[in-house]
Amino acid sequence: MDSVRRPAAGPGPRACTPGYARPAPGGTARGAGVSSSDNGPVEIETFEALLSEEGRQLLAEVRGLAPGAELAVATRLRRAHRAELVSAAIGQERLRQRAAAKFGEDAGRMYFTPDGVEQATRRSVADWRARRFAQLGVRRLADLCGGIGGDAIALARAGIAVLAVDRDPLTCAVAAANAAALGLAELIEVRCADVTQTATEGFDAVFTDPARRGSRGRIFDPESYSPPLSWAIGAGRSTRFGALKVAPGIPHEAVPEDAEAEWVSDGGDVKEAVLWFGTGAEQPHRATLLPGGHTLTGGRLPDPPAAPVGRYLYEPDGAVIRAHLVAEVAQLLGGATLLDPHIAYLTSDRLTPTPYASAYELTDVLPFNVKKLKALLRERSVGTVVIKKRGFAVEPEELRRKLRPEGAHSATVVLTRIGTTPMMLLGRPAGA
Repeated sequence: MDSVRRPAAGPGPRACTPGYARPAPGGTARGAGVSSSDNGPVEIETFEALLSEEGRQLLAEVRGLAPGAELAVATRLRRAHRAELVSAAIGQERLRQRAAAKFGEDAGRMYFTPDGVEQATRRSVADWRARRFAQLGVRRLADLCGGIGGDAIALARAGIAVLAVDRDPLTCAVAAANAAALGLAELIEVRCADVTQTATEGFDAVFTDPARRGSRGRIFDPESYSPPLSWAIGAGRSTRFGALKVAPGIPHEAVPEDAEAEWVSDGGDVKEAVLWFGTGAEQPHRATLLPGGHTLTGGRLPDPPAAPVGRYLYEPDGAVIRAHLVAEVAQLLGGATLLDPHIAYLTSDRLTPTPYASAYELTDVLPFNVKKLKALLRERSVGTVVIKKRGFAVEPEELRRKLRPEGAHSATVVLTRIGTTPMMLLGRPAGA
């Protein structure tokens, strides 16, 4: 692991290890799936053994391991290999299988920790951000809180030389192994160090992904991130360009005036928010929709008015809503209006295709009534019901049990509120 620089001895402040959490003494090593009697050395040795010829052979043996087959496979392999290494190989294969949803075919060649699989940036999102950096002219970037290397890999593939910094030795070992496994070691230097002590002079850009989880779960106070949000903002301003990953629910008033805030969704699910520095963006907010790469900017238009329900209902993408760009979508739709001033559903009598909102053609707009809804669905032989809600207290699965839909047709039911009245809107995806 010559490409990993390990920190000098001494406790030092903990600064971001988003991909790994140390076990308690005598506990289980979460990174490699083996037992450890201290805080790390045995775990790293076992992980590095996975990179040996014997380790790679074991990983090939357990590739595609079926659910429930662990015991039989482990029993067979332990006849010729150390039990600790067999357990690590099986654990790594399970992590690779989980990671396939984020990393695609790369997952089969990469290495992971449990937290790394959960918290690493999805490949499509990392690729998008890397393209933005490349388009800005970035050639050298400091990736602070680099974790297992998901962002560093995307950046390197975009032709950017990366210094990936993290505090935890095992996480750094995994990141270096991933760079090597994907043929990117020449562009990725992994350094095990405290990011708050890492000099960023000479880099074109800094990207920081603070740890937003602690021993008790998700951290909601940005100043309790590791490193704190205020420090990460300073790091973002320290080079020509900067980007800082934050929780999608960040209050808009917490966004610095000199930052461009971007919310990113993938397949309709909001994945993250990023504060960008130095981009010269004329509009403060941006919503990016993947995999299509559609980007909407704005943030200064007044909210559209509320008006009676039209023939079509538009549901803006979650990134659009988080970015407060519903007014911009309404404008793109030729003057669509809100159903209610406080709820992000738009309506219009015209069907206007847009990637920023899903359109539904409505058949019924009624005050909410379970018996009436059940009767309507039975009358129309609806057996498949998609239930959406906003500003409504009923849980969709609870309502579905009450409806007990049967039949060959499908329908979409939107539960919302118009003024103080709970409403149900029935329809189907426009053009279906």
